[in-house]
Amino acid sequence: MPTSFELTPEMMRAIIMDHYSSPRNKITPSADGYLNVHSSSVNCIDDIDVYLKLDEQGKVVDAKWNGTACAISTASSDIICDLLIGHDKVDALNIIQQYHHMLHEEPYDDSVLEEANAFKNTSKQAARIHCATIGWDAFEELLKEGHDHA
Repeated sequence: MPTSFELTPEMMRAIIMDHYSSPRNKITPSADGYLNVHSSSVNCIDDIDVYLKLDEQGKVVDAKWNGTACAISTASSDIICDLLIGHDKVDALNIIQQYHHMLHEEPYDDSVLEEANAFKNTSKQAARIHCATIGWDAFEELLKEGHDHA
C-alpha cells in the first residue's frame, strides 16, 4: 500500500535526528509490571534495555528503552515505542515484521510503519541494519516470549 507522499532523504534525516536528539521514550520505568530484556551489539556502542508493559488482554500499554546507543539505534528504538503502544501482540508483531521486510528490501506495508519509514534506505548500509533493528528485535523477543519483570 503506497503512502500518500514520498519521504525525501531530508525528511528521513530530520525524523531520525529528532528522535536521536530528543528521544521521548528513553527512560527506565519506575513502575512495576514491565517485561524487560537487555540487548547489545559487538559492532557498535549499542547497549540497551527495553521495557514493555502489557494489559491483561495482551495489549501494549507502554514501551520504553534506555541505555547507550548510536543515532540510528536511538531513533529506531524510540520510534518503535510510539508504534507499539495501543496494539495487541499480533498487530505489534506485524509492525515489526513489516519493518524487517522494509530493511531487507522485501514487499512491506508502509502504512503501519509511520515514522519508521525513515529507515527505508538503511538497507543500502548493511553495517547499520543491526543498529536499526536492535530495539525492534528486543521488543519482538518480549512480545513472543516475555522475560523478566522489571
